[in-house]
Amino acid sequence: MSRKAKLIDRLTSLPRDFTWDELVQVLGHLGYVERVGGKTGGSRRRFVHDPAPTILLHKPHPGNIVKLYALREVVSLLETEGLL
Repeated sequence: MSRKAKLIDRLTSLPRDFTWDELVQVLGHLGYVERVGGKTGGSRRRFVHDPAPTILLHKPHPGNIVKLYALREVVSLLETEGLL
């Protein structure tokens, strides 16, 4: 099993210690591109994938752990779009 497949399996299990960097890697593997708004985009991040809906998230701070509700929303959207 490849490293990316392991990360996707980990995402779908909704762990409480999933990091922002891991999420960015998974979304990048699925064809999403991260967009930051303006020079001072702050913590708001947009992930764009042409045929799929845009994913809007806040980058966690000061820590790096993604909130469970955000993981649930991302997994639900990716399953709806047939990307998982």
